[in-house]
Amino acid sequence: MRNQPKGWRPFFRKKPTEGTTRKSHVPFRLDFLFFIVFILFSALIIRLADLQINKQAEYQQIISEGSSNQIKEPSLRGSIYDLSGKLLVGSKANPSITFTRSNNMTAKELLDIANQINDLVDIPKDDLTERDKKDYWLAEPKNYEAAEKRLSDKEKLDKKGNLLSNGDYYAQVVGKVKQEEIQFDDNTLKAASIFKKINGTVAMGTVTLKNKDVTTEEIALVGENTATIPGLSTSTDWERDYPEEDMIQNLFGTVSSESAGLPKEQLDKYLEKGYERNDRVGTSYLEESYEDVLQGKKTVYEVNTDNKGRIISKTEVQAGQKGDNLKLTIDLDFQRRVEEILRSNYQVLINNGKARYSPGAYVVVTNPETGAVYALAGLKHDTETGELTDDVLGTFTNAFEPGSAIKAATVMSGYENGIIKGNATLVDEPIRIAGSAPKTSVFNPFGQVAINTTTALEVSSNVYMMKIAMGMMGIEYRDGMTLPARTDVFETLRDTYAQFGLGSATGLDLPGESTGYANKQYTDEDGNLISGIMGNLLDLSYGNYDLYTPLQMAQYIATVANNGVRVAPHVVEGVYGNDEKGNLGELKEKVEPKVKSKIEGRQSEFDIIQQGLYQVVYGGSGTGRALQGANYTVAAKTGTAETYVGNTPVVNSTLVGYAPFDNPKVAISIVLPKITDESNGLNTAIGTQIFNAFYEMMDDKVQ
Repeated sequence: MRNQPKGWRPFFRKKPTEGTTRKSHVPFRLDFLFFIVFILFSALIIRLADLQINKQAEYQQIISEGSSNQIKEPSLRGSIYDLSGKLLVGSKANPSITFTRSNNMTAKELLDIANQINDLVDIPKDDLTERDKKDYWLAEPKNYEAAEKRLSDKEKLDKKGNLLSNGDYYAQVVGKVKQEEIQFDDNTLKAASIFKKINGTVAMGTVTLKNKDVTTEEIALVGENTATIPGLSTSTDWERDYPEEDMIQNLFGTVSSESAGLPKEQLDKYLEKGYERNDRVGTSYLEESYEDVLQGKKTVYEVNTDNKGRIISKTEVQAGQKGDNLKLTIDLDFQRRVEEILRSNYQVLINNGKARYSPGAYVVVTNPETGAVYALAGLKHDTETGELTDDVLGTFTNAFEPGSAIKAATVMSGYENGIIKGNATLVDEPIRIAGSAPKTSVFNPFGQVAINTTTALEVSSNVYMMKIAMGMMGIEYRDGMTLPARTDVFETLRDTYAQFGLGSATGLDLPGESTGYANKQYTDEDGNLISGIMGNLLDLSYGNYDLYTPLQMAQYIATVANNGVRVAPHVVEGVYGNDEKGNLGELKEKVEPKVKSKIEGRQSEFDIIQQGLYQVVYGGSGTGRALQGANYTVAAKTGTAETYVGNTPVVNSTLVGYAPFDNPKVAISIVLPKITDESNGLNTAIGTQIFNAFYEMMDDKVQ
């Protein structure tokens, strides 16, 4: 033993006591550690022996037998019905030919299968890209080798001299395929189309190869060859069917194709819900909003594969189920009557030249208490050709200046901000602001007339509304005055308007609604007040500045009828199951009214406003007296917004109203934008006809 420094001893040795002999030993803790290691190694050896000796036969059997997987196939999508139970959107079942890709399939195997399927089934060719054709050609090993030989040594390496990744290497090989090598005839293009579909399918994924015009002969041929072409099968696919061609078809929306699958912008959302990438889903309007309801429950199959991953059997283990159905609040017969009324009256404007600048016409009919939408009608007018096309979506996506129709909301803003009380009297007179042309009411362009709130609504006083706005600015009108820079009053007015749905989301159960337009730029780049902007505030007070959709206007008048309770409009009445034949079944979930906001503690003020709207129709000077021809007692407000097309003055002719006056069942809005004049009074004519149609066709259907 080497000499150690004096006094040195190993740390694990005890210092010998006097009279004892120094003796080396291993501490207990180290002994225990060695013991644990020994036990673990022993257990591992025993386990390995068990696997290799006792269970060898069991695992060899599993390997030889292959494995099983579950795959899912879609079921029929739910249907959409009108209020009376008439089918509007169904799902037409079609026989289809599908392929389920096995595990571990090579490109050569897929190529052979694509060619075999092409010999059996007439599958139309796709619009193949150059890359698609090259992939098909390279799937043949001898072709791949030929293209690979064209690579130089340098092309096999990256910029740093390292071997390329498999993907980059394949891309280099693709680049070596010559154009003359992919000049395919039609039959080969069909085979290449099949290869593209099955090559792009994940392992144990199923792709539809053909779902249109599948013949009984093709079904039989596929059945005879399922054993020789593993994964090939017949199934049932579906496509949306619209038995009733109608304007509201655009409300239904669209469903993605299998090739498009899940929308990219919503991919994560659907994957989290358990969807697969190639699932067909609603991509717009009702189909999108009620996707969770309409989507069917998939059929589940157990697929068994052999030890090479090839499919040997496919067995249904869980039956699919058709999606639930929607019943709409829209009655198709009433909807068609409203469309007819709108089209025939608007055609009058076209015929007499008054619609030459007009982009279209719109009508909305709702229930003020529940928010149920009874009809949505829209026309788009091509001002160059005169052609009319359906534009039901424009009822909630297009916005216009409403004119005086929104004056009830301005009156309520006056109440809320303490500018007027009760049936307050103000003087209607020409408003002359320094540097601006006079602003007047149509009924009183020159004089001074004292009017109260109800009369102001009856005769449609612009000045009454402007003086409410001035009160919010903290001023009283004086001839030739300058308006203060109180741009905050824009938002004060708009806050009240929003409580009626003007300038805010209505809560419609469809995506894509516009909230209108409000200009909120009051100063220029240097921070100076834009010239005339405070005059625009006065315009806002009587509906000649901000833009609203026809649906917002319908919600506004419905809120007035409903004493300040604003209810979200909805086009779905309820969710229904399926009967034994897959048709409309029992009610599963009724769509209940959804209150968006309430104007509380203002019943006496609403009584005054409602009386004013009654006088619009039945007062001696009312602007809506033509509505006396309706079968209901009607409350309403007309509107005429002055605007321009280029340098040509035009008007938006509008009407909002509800009936019956004492117990409102129906509220309507009508917008005839940018007509040259409204001397025909078609806004009230259309309104009268719609109220009467509702009375005849819907009154007994509404509680």
